[in-house]
Parts: sequence; structure tokens; C-alpha cells
Amino acid sequence: MTVSTTASVLLVDDEQDILSTLGGYLRRSGLEVLTASDGAAALKILEEHPVQVIVSDVMMPFLDGRALLRTLRQRNDWTPVILLTVVGEADERSAALDEGADDYLNKPFAPQELLSRIRAVLRRIQSATQTLHTAEVVLADHGSGTLTLDRSARRVWNSDTEITLTPKALTLLEYLMTRPEEVHSRERLLQTLWGFEFSVSTRAVDHRIAEIRKAFGDDAAAPTLIQTVAGQGYRFAGKVRRG
Repeated sequence: MTVSTTASVLLVDDEQDILSTLGGYLRRSGLEVLTASDGAAALKILEEHPVQVIVSDVMMPFLDGRALLRTLRQRNDWTPVILLTVVGEADERSAALDEGADDYLNKPFAPQELLSRIRAVLRRIQSATQTLHTAEVVLADHGSGTLTLDRSARRVWNSDTEITLTPKALTLLEYLMTRPEEVHSRERLLQTLWGFEFSVSTRAVDHRIAEIRKAFGDDAAAPTLIQTVAGQGYRFAGKVRRG
């Protein structure tokens, strides 16, 4: 299967040899390839040239791959991101996926393997474009009705009643809702949505969870919307679908 020449990829790495050799391989495979030497440069390129997939090294100066990913997700930019790293621990991979990465590839790798990963992402975009991450409207059935989230308008309803949430609570709801059944630790949510890069003592996440539950009448003792997973974090439990 050959990827359409209209498919565009941003390749981000601080090693020029990798940009040259890997970029060349991907171009010969039918992709349009843009390159950046670090996360900060990538953000500037994306302002002018949106792409369909971002492939980024993790360890880079100025703005590394994980920071680039967090910045994009905080901006509600859900362009698929594949991270490249020499670190292979399961918790590192899990952390990146929790932050919104779409795939994770350990170095060294064969260029063909990366191409296969990119093709898989493009197939998901083209066929079920239709992942929750790209949906403008997301619906969830729960105990007291149907939650409707309009991501572009930044508005939310419980059945026919519009609900007012603080901006951070709305962002938290959106993040959990588009990753149903996944458990997210407080630390990961603070890092991803609040931008905290270090351990801090705050109940910011808990307060926003309480705000969401109160707004939707979700009983904290027996929640049907957002569940507390003891010792681990929070999970969106409503049945989610595209609007």
C-alpha cells in the first residue's frame, strides 16, 4: 500500500543526519516531509504548515518531544504524534500515551517500521477520521442524561440544559471524555493540562473533578460519569461516542 502524496509529516529531531536520511526515505515512500531541529522550531512550522502526522524525537534541546506533545495538547491540537526515543521502559511509554501520544517507537528502529506506524495512523485518520480525538462534538450517556460536548464552541450540555464550567474544568472534562476507560493519575493530569513540570502539593485536579460532578449531578459516592480509581487517579466511565 502506498500512502497518498498528499499525506504530510513533520519530522522533528536535533540530529541532522536523521532528518536527512529518514526524511529522504519517507519522501521516497510518497510522503510530503517537513523537518524541524527541536520542538520550538516545530511549533513555528506548524503555525504556517499544519500536517497530518508529527514524528518527534524525545531528547532534544530547547523544547523536547514530550514538552512539544504537551504544548500541542494544551492548545487542543490533536494532530497525531509518534514519539521516538532510546528509552524503552514501559512506564515511559505509558506516560507518553497518557499525555496524548498516538504511538511510541524505540531507537534504533528500521525506517520501514516507522513508515508502517505512520501508515497506520493515516489509515485511522482517513477511515474512521472519526476518532474521539478529532470529533468536534462528543456525546456520553451517564446516570442523569446525555452529556454533549461541543469542542470547537467550548460549550457543554446535560441533555437539553447547558452547563457552565470554568475553562480548566471544561478542558479536564474534554481530556477525560476523549480517553474513556483510561485511568489518569493526578500527577499526569497536572503535568499535561496545568503544565506543572515538578511535584507540587495541590488539589487543583480534585477541585475541578468535584466541579464537574456537581454540575452534572454525579454522585461522588457512586459516580456514573467520572470514577475515582483508588491510589491511581480518575477515569471517565460514561459511554462515549462521536456526535
